[in-house]
Amino acid sequence: MNDVTKFEAGKSYWTRSVCDHDCIITIKVLSRTAKFITAEVGGKIKRLGVKVCTYDNAERCDPWGRYSMSPVISAGKQG
Repeated sequence: MNDVTKFEAGKSYWTRSVCDHDCIITIKVLSRTAKFITAEVGGKIKRLGVKVCTYDNAERCDPWGRYSMSPVISAGKQG
C-alpha cells in the first residue's frame, strides 16, 4: 500500500473555491496529532479533523466546516 500524504506542522496548504476560481483558501498547520491538526485559517486558530481520502491517498480537512459547496484542503496541495 502507498504511503499516505500527511499534513505537516509549519507548512501551508491551499485549495480553490468551487464557486470562484480566483478565490484561494489557505491554511497554515501549526501542530498535529494523529487525527487532528491545529491550523491558522483566515487569521483564526482552528482545530480541524483529518481524514484520508482513498482517491489520492492524502489527508483532507474542511477548514470552513461541511456543507454542499465547502472547500476541502488536501495534504497533496502544499504551497
